[in-house]
Amino acid sequence: MRDASSFEKVLVLDFGAQYAHLISRRVRELGVYSELVPFDIAAKEVLRKNAKGLIFSGGPSSVYDERAPLAREEIYDLGLPILGICYGLQVLVHQRGGKVVRSNRREYGKALVNVVEEVALFNGIPNPTTCWMSHGDAPEVLPEHFKVIAKSENSPYAAIASGKMFAVQFHPEVTHTSDGMKMLSNFVFDVCGCTRNWTTETMIEDAIKEIQGKVGANERVLCALSGGVDSSTVAAILGRAVGKRLFCVFVDHGLLREGERERVESIFKRRLGRNLVVADDSKKFLSKLKGVKDPERKRKIVGAEFIRTFERTSRKLGKIQWLAQGTLYTDIIESAKGAASKHESKIKSHHNVGGLPKKLGFKLLEPLKDLYKDEVRQVAHTLGLPDELVNTHPFPGPGLSVRVIGEVTREKLEISRKASGIVEDELKEAGMYERVWQAYAAVGDDLATGVKGDSRDVGHMVTIRVVESKDAMTADWSRLPYELLEKVSNRITNEVPGVTWVTYAVSSKPPSTIEPQ
Repeated sequence: MRDASSFEKVLVLDFGAQYAHLISRRVRELGVYSELVPFDIAAKEVLRKNAKGLIFSGGPSSVYDERAPLAREEIYDLGLPILGICYGLQVLVHQRGGKVVRSNRREYGKALVNVVEEVALFNGIPNPTTCWMSHGDAPEVLPEHFKVIAKSENSPYAAIASGKMFAVQFHPEVTHTSDGMKMLSNFVFDVCGCTRNWTTETMIEDAIKEIQGKVGANERVLCALSGGVDSSTVAAILGRAVGKRLFCVFVDHGLLREGERERVESIFKRRLGRNLVVADDSKKFLSKLKGVKDPERKRKIVGAEFIRTFERTSRKLGKIQWLAQGTLYTDIIESAKGAASKHESKIKSHHNVGGLPKKLGFKLLEPLKDLYKDEVRQVAHTLGLPDELVNTHPFPGPGLSVRVIGEVTREKLEISRKASGIVEDELKEAGMYERVWQAYAAVGDDLATGVKGDSRDVGHMVTIRVVESKDAMTADWSRLPYELLEKVSNRITNEVPGVTWVTYAVSSKPPSTIEPQ
C-alpha cells in the first residue's frame, strides 16, 4: 500500500525478524496505519511519513556483532515514542549506553512476567502476565535513566523504560503473549497519542490512488487472475482504478483443482461481468515440467511460463504495459524478498516473487503486497465480492505441481486433483470448510500394498493435509473427527484409481510449511 502522508502512523523498523511485519499488521488491527521500514531509515524520512511513534522489531543478530543492524543515532533526537521488542530492546540498551551480553539463562517459549512498576505500557495488564520469549542475549547494564518495569524468572530486565522509550524482551505481537494486543494498544494510543484512522475503506481508497498515480492515462493493465481471493481482490480494485483498461487473464496450466476453470468463468463472466480472457496453455506447462523433481525448479518454471503466457496474450490484446498480481506479504517473506531480506532466510520461492524472470516484459503492480490473507478477505468483503470467492481456500499459483511430490505425471495429477476434491466436498458436507484454512491431498512416488476385491494391489499413498491458521505465518493441523477422516479415506481409496493408502499430516507450521513443497 502507498504511504499516505495524511495518515498518522506508527513505523516498524525492520531488524530482520521473519515476523517483523506482523507487528505492523497488529497495529493496523487496532485501526492505525502502520508500515514496515528499513532499520536504518533516516530521520527526515520518518518526519516525512508523519510518524507518531516507532517500534523496533526483533531480529536474529547480536548487537555486539561487527555488522549488527542498528538504528541511526539521529532517530533518537526526534523525541518520538519508541517501543523496542526483543532485539529492539537490545538495540536501545546498546545505543543508549548500556551493555548487552550473551545470556547464561536463555528463554524460549512462554514465561510469566511480573510487572514491578506501573507505567502506561502496562495499563490494564494482569500481573503476572504470560509472554512469549525467544532470546539468547540480554542486558547486563542498563543505560542511564532507564529503569526496570517488569521481570521474569530468567530475565531481570524483561521490560525497561525511560521517558517515552519502552522496551520488552518478549514478543507482544504473537498470540502466545496473552495481553500483547493490549500492550500494543497502550503504546499506540496512550503513549503515541494516535487516533483510529485506518479501515478497509481507507485501504481501498489508498490502493486506488496509488494505482492511478502509477498507471498512465492511456496505459493498460493485465491482471493475473487465479480465481482466488487475492487476485480477485486486485481485479476488483483495478476495475475501480482503471476501468475498461483492465484485462483479467486466467491461465489454465493443467495444474488446477477439480472444476476450477468452470468456477472462475462462472463467477467472473456471468456474475461479475468482468472482461475475462482464458488462456489454455496446459500442454506447454506440463511439457516444461516433464522430468522435473526439484520443487524450487517447478516453481521457477511455472513462474516463467506464466509470464510467457501473459506476453503472448498481451500481443493478442494489443500493447499492455502493466502486470498486476495478488502477491501478499507472506509470499514475499517466504521468498526472502522483504524490506530486510539481507537479514532473512528463504523458505521457498513464491512463483509471483522468486519465480519471476529477471527481465520482465511488464511493469509490476502488487497493491496487496503489505497485507495478510485475512486482511485481504476483509477488503474483499468491503468490495462486495461473493462469499463463494472470498472464502475459497488458498491455492498455490504453481497449482498441483507442488502437491505432486517428485515428477509431475498425469496419473499423480489426477490422484491429487480427485482426492483433493473429495477432501473439500466432505469438509463442506460436514460444515467445516470455512472453519479451516486449507485442505488438500498430496501424492508422491511412495507405493503401498493394499487389498481390493480379495486380491493384492499396489498403489500410491495419499497424504491429507488440513490446517487452521489466521494469517498463514503459522498454522496448526486440524483435529478433524475420526468419523470424517474415515469417510474421506474410504471415498479416496474407493473412488480414486491407483490409491491404496491414505495418511493424515499432523505437523504444524513451524516446523513444516502448509504446502508440502
